[in-house]
Amino acid sequence: MRDTVEFVIGTDVRCAGEECGTVEFVVVDPVARRLTHLVVQPEPPRPARLVPVKLARLSPGRMDLTCTMAEFEALEPAVRQHFLQGSENDWGYRSDQVLAWPFFGLAPAGTGITTMEYPMLPEPQPEYRLPPGEAPIRRGDPVRATDGRIGKVRGLAVDRFDGMVTHVLLDEGHLWGRKLVAIPVGAVSGVDESGVSVRLAKDEIRDLPPVDLEDPASLTDHSGRYD
Repeated sequence: MRDTVEFVIGTDVRCAGEECGTVEFVVVDPVARRLTHLVVQPEPPRPARLVPVKLARLSPGRMDLTCTMAEFEALEPAVRQHFLQGSENDWGYRSDQVLAWPFFGLAPAGTGITTMEYPMLPEPQPEYRLPPGEAPIRRGDPVRATDGRIGKVRGLAVDRFDGMVTHVLLDEGHLWGRKLVAIPVGAVSGVDESGVSVRLAKDEIRDLPPVDLEDPASLTDHSGRYD
């Protein structure tokens, strides 16, 4: 059986023997189905940091990081708005203790999602790539159709074999009629600081079928029609 480990929320964290904070969240990768990072919160007002799980070593009642305090301070700040809320059923933590990267795997037809595991030292995670020349797309970025704004980016669908982004996931509609739809990346006409532009009208986007993130088949790739 593969070795597993539980990172207890609230555990004290030390860097080279110095107290550097507590574990506030675990961060999961829905594509690789693995724990990837811990959110460690130092004493406010210092910002929380994203700590790769490979740096963590557990001892009774505490956690030691294999980095110095200076290296800890140089880690990327953890900005909660860049994540999705996790799922209690998937990961064994309460939903308010889990954050998820806003990427979703696009499983090829006829294949299943790999069994989720909690390895102590996970393999390096894939880099998610957009077509050449495109800027990063972030959760919450506005999406503009050819005839006006249509919604906000919820996340991205990523081919879990080559790391290529295949769809932009969009929260479309009003609160009383909102649905999640997948816009093929081939329909994206531009990405800049003001958001994402697509070569589709609002009515075309509204006609897209809703996406069920529990069913990878609902992310069937129709990007060829937009190339």
